[in-house]
Amino acid sequence: MPRRTIVSFHAHPDDETLLTGGTLARAAAEGHRVVLVTATLGEAGLADSAASPGSRSSLGPRSSLGSRRHAELLAAAAALGCARVETLGYADSGLDASAAVSCFADASVDEAAARLAAILVDEKADVLTGYDANGGYGHPDHLQVHRVARAAAALTGTRLLEATVDRSSLRTVLAVLRLAGRFLPSLPFGDSSRVFTAREDITHVVDVRDFARQKRAAMRAHVSQSEGGSGVRTLGLLSSLPGPLFRAVCGREWFTDPAGDPDAAATWVLAPQ
Repeated sequence: MPRRTIVSFHAHPDDETLLTGGTLARAAAEGHRVVLVTATLGEAGLADSAASPGSRSSLGPRSSLGSRRHAELLAAAAALGCARVETLGYADSGLDASAAVSCFADASVDEAAARLAAILVDEKADVLTGYDANGGYGHPDHLQVHRVARAAAALTGTRLLEATVDRSSLRTVLAVLRLAGRFLPSLPFGDSSRVFTAREDITHVVDVRDFARQKRAAMRAHVSQSEGGSGVRTLGLLSSLPGPLFRAVCGREWFTDPAGDPDAAATWVLAPQ
């Protein structure tokens, strides 16, 4: 199989693991070059005060939390086998896009796309991953990733696949987490009919069960995100599941092809479903 290069674009540290960690680990293990790009350092996010020196139980000092999350990102990328990690340095917007005066959600799409496109050209990328049109669950930075990735792909002619979650599977995952007997925090998903992607619109399903070890290690690298706010968070819950259950819950990853042509899929790890 020819060696390919995938550039995976994400909003914050830990998004790369939750949405695409198994796919990136599988691609790297199969000899492809994996490049990880994040728009922000997630400095407006919640943090585990015990894990993040100087942070409070909810929003810690942004410079401190951003530095911590950058270190966690590098550790997670190493666990997944990424060959290069780049951060674009935009300010984290927060859930309501009011966390910073000049945040990523308000940045010029053209300017951000040009910066991402420069990486695509430098890497001679075969595939770029972005996010679905809903921005997953609607976070302003995730919606901006969707816009910027589409624009960068158009600038460079790079094949684009958009990371998402099968909406039906999401309901199953949440049910499993509740059955695990742990507190599940309120998640900002809103109307379940409008988050992520309906099953019939998903074009690619990647089996990553054989890369559960790498995905779990990457999750655990994001120590500051295991708790925070009102208690144990989704990442912490997932990473603590028993092995077989973890493989069942986290063993598939999903993508949509905005070109609507799954038969023209890249000839690497992302085979059409």
